[in-house]
Amino acid sequence: MPAEQIFTNARVVTATDVFTGTVAVLDGMIHDVSHSRSSLPQAEDLEGDYLMPGLIELHTDNLEKYMNPRPGVDWPSESAVLAHDAQVISAGITTVFDALSIGDVNPKGNRLQQLPIMLNAITRAQSQGHTRAEHRLHLRCELSHAKTLDVFHDLVESPLVQLVSVMDHSPGQRQFVKMEKYREYYQGKYHLSDADMEAFIEQQLDNSRQYSDRYRRSIVQECHDRSLSVASHDDATLAHAQESADYGMSIAEFPTTVEAAEASHRLGLKVLMGAPNIVRGGSHSGNVAAADLASQGVLDILSSDYYPSSLLQAAQKLSDQDVGYDVPSAVSTISLSPAQAAGLHDRGEIRVGLRADLLRVRSCEKQWVVRHVWRSGTRVF
Repeated sequence: MPAEQIFTNARVVTATDVFTGTVAVLDGMIHDVSHSRSSLPQAEDLEGDYLMPGLIELHTDNLEKYMNPRPGVDWPSESAVLAHDAQVISAGITTVFDALSIGDVNPKGNRLQQLPIMLNAITRAQSQGHTRAEHRLHLRCELSHAKTLDVFHDLVESPLVQLVSVMDHSPGQRQFVKMEKYREYYQGKYHLSDADMEAFIEQQLDNSRQYSDRYRRSIVQECHDRSLSVASHDDATLAHAQESADYGMSIAEFPTTVEAAEASHRLGLKVLMGAPNIVRGGSHSGNVAAADLASQGVLDILSSDYYPSSLLQAAQKLSDQDVGYDVPSAVSTISLSPAQAAGLHDRGEIRVGLRADLLRVRSCEKQWVVRHVWRSGTRVF
């Protein structure tokens, strides 16, 4: 019979409470949770550190940094996956949705060519047992791109796909209502001349008119047919939020205004914002600050986006600020809430019968530091 693992003298963080107690694990599942300390000799003393559920990341582009560490440099794909996985697990993330961007608006980009390479590398590394976090796929569908629908149909067949988001980054709307921000972002990012930038803007506007509405309907319907979770992206108005709700979406990613976030939350969508927004104190693109949504009680999920360790750091900052989040509710934004939104009902909190995805976290001068990570009861960090 497998030995029972016992973690005691821990500050156990459940979905509703923090208490000093003991968590027992058997066969990779949480077997018992108690408010008392264990005196059994095999119990592991956590010395008063937090014991938290493993973190769940729904939207990260972090893998791309390892695939292309410098402009023009393509790194071996499976090596890139393992380097990304090591960073993710050290940040306490035990389930990660790697975002694959369908529809590259970069006129000089090669994202479309990289998509099958990235998907195959993730699939191989995981199937061979080389990854320490559990990897799922999040298909980010840029609606204003001619090839998006065809590529989506190819990639959605992967059994790792469990989340799909739909977005339109054309100028003058949603994330880029302010044209000067659009110009600043894309002209600087892609090093375009003024003339090239004007042509780029016209092309994106034309693509949006041709494809966005039609592709949104088709992609969302197929997701519902396959029981995949669907997220909106950069909703800015009441009309955007209502449209997303009418489509049966479960997540509102990065709403750009308080109005859209409040409406999304009221309509039953989980509002997801970037953890870097909390850590840095605001949005890098000039949109609503995540802390403002937290103070309104409409921030449900945090995503590390481009910086994995920001997830735990942002939850710590949320719990320290006077915005209505204690430690359990702050930790839920990076564990239970994303699990529920993505349809993962076997993890996300410390509760009997759930998977033993666990973190040992020490509080050091207002910084939460990951000391150990267990996935299904096996220590992986």
